[in-house]
Amino acid sequence: MTNPSGHSFPANSMAESHESDFGFTLMELRKLMELRAADGVTHINVHYGGVQNICSILKTSPVEGLSGNPADLEKRRLKFGRNFIPPKKSKTFLGLVWEALQDVTLIILEIAAIISLVLSFYRPPGGNNEICGEAASTPEDENEAEAGWIEGAAILFSVIIVVLVTAFNDWSKEKQFRGLQSRIEQEQKFSIIRNGQLIQLPVAEIVVGDIAQVKYGDLLPADGILIQGNDLKIDESSLTGESDHVRKSLDQDPMLLSGTHVMEGSGRMVVTAVGVNSQTGIIFTLLGANEDDEDEKKKKGKKQGVPENRNKAKTQDGVALEIQPLNSQEGTDNEEKEKKITKVPKKEKSVLQGKLTRLAVQIGKAGLIMSAITVVILILYFVIDNFVIQGRPWLPECTAVYIQYFVKFFIIGVTVLVVAVPEGLPLAVTISLAYSVKKMMKDNNLVRHLDACETMGNATAICSDKTGTLTMNRMTVVQAYIGGTHYRQIPSPDILPPKVLDLIVNGISINCAYTSKILPPEKEGGLPRQVGNKTECALLGFVTNLKHDYQAVRNEVPEEKLYKVYTFNSVRKSMSTVICKPSGGFRMFSKGASEIILRKCNRILDKTGEALPFKSKDRDDMVRTVIDPMACEGLRTICIAYRDFDDTEPAWDNENEILTELTCIAVVGIEDPVRPEVPDAIAKCKRAGITVRMVTGDNINTARAIATKCGIVTPTDDFLCLEGKEFNRLIRNEKGEVEQEKLDKIWPKLRVLARSSPTDKHTLVKGIIDSTVGEQQQVVAVTGDGTNDGPALKKADVGFAMGIAGTDVAKEASDIILTDDNFTSIVKAVMWGRNVYDSISKFLQFQLTVNVVAVIVAFTGACITQDSPLKAVQMLWVNLIMDTFASLALATEPPTESLLKRRPYGRNKPLISRTMMKNILGHAVYQLTVIFFLVFAGEQFFDIDSGRKAPLHSPPSQHYTIVFNTFVLMQLFNEINSRKIHGERNVFSGVYHNLIFCSVVLGTFISQVIIVEFGGKPFSCTKLSLSQWLWCLFIGVGELLWGQIISAIPTQSLKFLKEAGHGTAKEEITKDAEGLDEIDHAEMELRRGQILWFRGLNRIQTQIEVINTFQTGASFKGVLKRQNMGQHLDVKLVPSSSYIKVVKAFHSSLHESIQKPASQHSIHNFMTHPEFTIEEESPRTPLLDEQKEEDLENVSKTWARVLPLDDEVTAQANTNNNAVDGTQEQIVASHLDSPLQNLETSV
Repeated sequence: MTNPSGHSFPANSMAESHESDFGFTLMELRKLMELRAADGVTHINVHYGGVQNICSILKTSPVEGLSGNPADLEKRRLKFGRNFIPPKKSKTFLGLVWEALQDVTLIILEIAAIISLVLSFYRPPGGNNEICGEAASTPEDENEAEAGWIEGAAILFSVIIVVLVTAFNDWSKEKQFRGLQSRIEQEQKFSIIRNGQLIQLPVAEIVVGDIAQVKYGDLLPADGILIQGNDLKIDESSLTGESDHVRKSLDQDPMLLSGTHVMEGSGRMVVTAVGVNSQTGIIFTLLGANEDDEDEKKKKGKKQGVPENRNKAKTQDGVALEIQPLNSQEGTDNEEKEKKITKVPKKEKSVLQGKLTRLAVQIGKAGLIMSAITVVILILYFVIDNFVIQGRPWLPECTAVYIQYFVKFFIIGVTVLVVAVPEGLPLAVTISLAYSVKKMMKDNNLVRHLDACETMGNATAICSDKTGTLTMNRMTVVQAYIGGTHYRQIPSPDILPPKVLDLIVNGISINCAYTSKILPPEKEGGLPRQVGNKTECALLGFVTNLKHDYQAVRNEVPEEKLYKVYTFNSVRKSMSTVICKPSGGFRMFSKGASEIILRKCNRILDKTGEALPFKSKDRDDMVRTVIDPMACEGLRTICIAYRDFDDTEPAWDNENEILTELTCIAVVGIEDPVRPEVPDAIAKCKRAGITVRMVTGDNINTARAIATKCGIVTPTDDFLCLEGKEFNRLIRNEKGEVEQEKLDKIWPKLRVLARSSPTDKHTLVKGIIDSTVGEQQQVVAVTGDGTNDGPALKKADVGFAMGIAGTDVAKEASDIILTDDNFTSIVKAVMWGRNVYDSISKFLQFQLTVNVVAVIVAFTGACITQDSPLKAVQMLWVNLIMDTFASLALATEPPTESLLKRRPYGRNKPLISRTMMKNILGHAVYQLTVIFFLVFAGEQFFDIDSGRKAPLHSPPSQHYTIVFNTFVLMQLFNEINSRKIHGERNVFSGVYHNLIFCSVVLGTFISQVIIVEFGGKPFSCTKLSLSQWLWCLFIGVGELLWGQIISAIPTQSLKFLKEAGHGTAKEEITKDAEGLDEIDHAEMELRRGQILWFRGLNRIQTQIEVINTFQTGASFKGVLKRQNMGQHLDVKLVPSSSYIKVVKAFHSSLHESIQKPASQHSIHNFMTHPEFTIEEESPRTPLLDEQKEEDLENVSKTWARVLPLDDEVTAQANTNNNAVDGTQEQIVASHLDSPLQNLETSV
């Protein structure tokens, strides 16, 4: 072995002072971990003399681990780094303020306010106000004209408030999300051996030199080298993209990499790289570096071919590292990969987001039209009144005054738009979800993806595991069949033959994972703690009950002495361990599902311990008399068997030969009692219209017994209980493919799926989600704990992983983690989900009433009185009340049990029901009647001066102050009405439970009093007398009485009411969303408007191009490359060998030009961003729809005689043809910023 210290170190490697402590430098370990398979084995053996020597160089013991001495651990952290990858920097508060300022409507307001400010200070020379019109003609106060700046300043101030509130909300949301992330990270622990003890250590505390215990389902937290492994298989697809599981062993491939998943087996490894120096860390560092460089690259606009320069990143010690992609051979491979189109399944935004985005777009359009009409009418009214009716000439000195009028009209128009656009919607969704997520933590739901919480409210089906979710996952052996006798209680060890007893004790102690243990109870008199696999713990408990110590057996046969281990997996459904017998030869112990192991037995031990022949008839008898009765009592049956190999050593890899001719030792019945609270929770689900299905790996009789105890099946129901095999036979055709039609006949009645594999679970979930039978499309929630549940959890609308029993892989694939593994927590998640949905609907009902009234008042007021009764600043205050405060008040309503008494809304139910529409229109009628009465007859009613047709800078009038005050108070009382959306009478029920609501309503009222009494000129308000205040309050309270009248009118009788805010039909999505990663409903709306425009443009382009081509003789050779640079397309001509094809222009589609690249980087796509390359002659507006195919045919038919088209067709010429073979270029489309990005409701 070469001495490691004899290696040449890089000159600028880390902390040379520590070199004497450890025989490795950081760079050496990094280089070592970059080696794969045979290269790694050779390097370890040649340079370091094997893994054991690496352990001694790193000053650690392969058996005992590190001592845990704090000074030593700190030294290791200094030398090799901490196991922590720094997260991406969060946005600063100022950054969020800047983002909030990008809102288009706010920008328009700011510009208008600044123009208004500038003009208010401009005094036209010798401009006589009398000649120019009525501007500031009131003689009351000369200073009033100079106070014109106040309105502009007040608008700016209001904008600042709105921006700060938005930024603060975004900032607190980001902070909450980071808190959630760090909580998830803190909860992740890993099994580490320190000082000979196996402890659960937080992942961040792992250091180089630690000995880690690796087992099925783990997500590896650091890089390491295998010391000892049993049948270990790793899924490295997160790093290499290869989906095949990699077998790890000391002599073939001992390299274990962070971020990969253990799919099978167990083992121990020595940690060699942590944090940013591990393979995952290096990739994240590269990603960070690439993100920083991206802007510069955009500026330079360079083309990048094979990403050589991208694979280099400055590491912390300043050494430029070159990293080859883990699965690459050379750059040519990368080009090959780039050419392949990756078909990623389209991810639709969540149900609620989809509905909200569409609604927001529709309202925004209506608001835009209304505000434009308002401005046009105001300007026309002013121009016609002044220059036509009164016949005034346009004097140059009056220009400034006229412009001030126009700016005032413009501000009114923009204000109408501000009020119309419901920018409070994203805020309401955020507040509601963030509030729910926080509260759900207390209900044992750790939400990983915010929208899952809302989707859960729509759930129509739950596919649940049995063990641990419906049952307590505290297993105990309660019955046994040993030596031909069925014991209903655990037998005394004295009555069992010593040989049989010895085989049972050894068979269980050795053939259970050594990580499964029974520890003494934490509290005096409590139950012993079960650590590890609960079924194995039940068997170990059985050994203890037989007055034997399993630990003594394990000390005799430590894990290193196990000759071969066939670990448990979902295919085998059994586990076997081979040991060497002292007298020579081998003995294999097996345990597993009783019917599976018994099929492999050809002998059985009798009561004296002698092996008797065991034929298929005996097996059938045993199933009938022992296994079925146990299963019918809800017991899980496990068979324990063994086999001796006395002759030559068999071929251990030939599993089918090895796992036969077993001798049955015993069959035990394990009880896992149903959780006491589960039957009640399932009854609630049934009442709420949610179907619960049990999917389990257990025997069908056990599953049926447990399902009956839980209440999933009742004797009167028409239901199906199937085994996995039968299920597959019924749903697959002769070719073995799943047929949706066949599946649709089965799933509606299916309640129990037993002996199911993870594939069956995934097939069932996918089939239910894709099904079109029934009134509405199904929304499916799934629970899972095993590694193999990953696909089903990902496929489900909401995936629940078990926090206690769940593997890291399952947690990674899930949306919500159940911290107590309890089914009741799922029911609470449903309640919270429905509450989110209802909260948003309440807010919508309130906001749309304000929208309708404010827009109509501003519009009609402007048309009739040439001024809006509600001034810009007042409108902004109303906007603030109804957006920020109302969303806070209505989105934080706590859920009630009554939410579980109705059926789920489903995907296609509109956001605004007919009852809500009745409330919106009913209250709008009341409010509009009151406001118009006050505007046009208020001055006579209150006996005050009229505020209509006031000059430009006149002081605020009492008349319009009363209008504004009444309007706000009506909104305030209508907010109380909006607490109920299903037509309930009592709008105050439970109001005291929501302190936020009470404080918001009270706070808004106090603010309104202050604004009216002390707001003065900026708010266009003047003080009101007590009687006027009482009248305003009386009209406001009238809202509550009017609400009672509205709720008395039956919704069915109002046939004219329509619903709004529908979900998107599936056909629409698939038709419009070809080539999109994520379906954005706002952009869909936009696109439909753009299609005709693009189509027309394309036709003209095509005609011009055909003419040009004929003029130039179509002999130009070249290829166009288009750089992916947002909206600026950088066009370059590059010489090429193939002729240009005229018609190729048609084949770049609109979808790609609008598509957004995924915002998050993942390990999977860290290597390269392929360019958007099009072979054509000039940059083109893309074209959408089937129409292009017809155009293409027409043109090609017309000119076929003249233009020979090549045989090959490029990738770009085929983007819409999904059936094309996989040699096409991967396209990352240019990112055009959506004009509606400010309306996106993504949370």
